Amino acid sequence: MKKQKALFIDRDGIINVDHGYVYKIEDFEFTKDIFTLLHLFVAQGYLLFIVTNQSGIGREYYSLEAFETLNQWLMECFQAKGIEIQEIEYCPHTPHENCKCRKPLTGMIENILTKYPVDLQHSWMIGDKQSDMDLALNAHIGSSIAINPSKLENATYSFSSIKACAKYLEENKDKII
Repeated sequence: MKKQKALFIDRDGIINVDHGYVYKIEDFEFTKDIFTLLHLFVAQGYLLFIVTNQSGIGREYYSLEAFETLNQWLMECFQAKGIEIQEIEYCPHTPHENCKCRKPLTGMIENILTKYPVDLQHSWMIGDKQSDMDLALNAHIGSSIAINPSKLENATYSFSSIKACAKYLEENKDKII
C-alpha cells in the first residue's frame, strides 16, 4: 500500500481560539484563516488529522461525551467547507498521568500509523506550543510549522499568525507538494 503524506494539526490555538478547555459548541470559535490554510494542504492530497491534548477530560472539567459531541460537530463543519479530517486523535490524560499519548510523546501518531499508511518524512505538523514542535521531532514528522508570536524550538517554519502562514504557503506552494 502506497504511503500518503499527512498534515497533523493541533486543535486549541490552531483550529480554534484557545479560550481554555473548550468543549461546548457555543464556545468554539474558529481561528481566522484556518480554512484557507487547510485547503492548501487538501489541494496537495494530504490526509488531515487533528492531534490534541485534552486534559480537561482527565481533570473532569468536561465529559468524554461532551468532547465527542463537539468533535462530531467539528467534523461536520469541516465537511461543509470541503475539508475531510480523517480522524481526531486525543489524549484525555492529565500531565501527571505520564501516558504515552500526551504530546510531546508519540502515542497519538503511533495510533494513526496503525490505521493509515502515512509517509511521516513527507508530512507536516502545525501547532502553537512547544509540545507540538517536539511531537513532530519525536515522531520524525518531516516538517513543522509553529504559529506563535514567540519563537518555538525545532520548528521548520514559524509564523505569528495563521494568515501569515497561509499567505507564505500560497506564494510558495512548492514547499508542500
